[in-house]
Amino acid sequence: MNALKIILSIIYVILCVILVVVVLFQNSKQQGLSGAIAGTAETFFGKNKGRTIDAKLKKWTAIGAGVFLFLSILLAWLVVKF
Repeated sequence: MNALKIILSIIYVILCVILVVVVLFQNSKQQGLSGAIAGTAETFFGKNKGRTIDAKLKKWTAIGAGVFLFLSILLAWLVVKF
């Protein structure tokens, strides 16, 4: 069981680093006055918004957060159980 805990802990730390990097690569939603003025043009011309890099990063953030939550619960259970 100790080897399993070590392997899961290593995967956990790598996932933490990946999540931080993916979140930092995402664009800020706070763009100030220029974002408020150009916001309507962006939504009008943004037909393929689901195919953009931001959409992919958002999807990978959600997947990574789900895996992170699952690993957190699994590691907590392993520590308490064994």
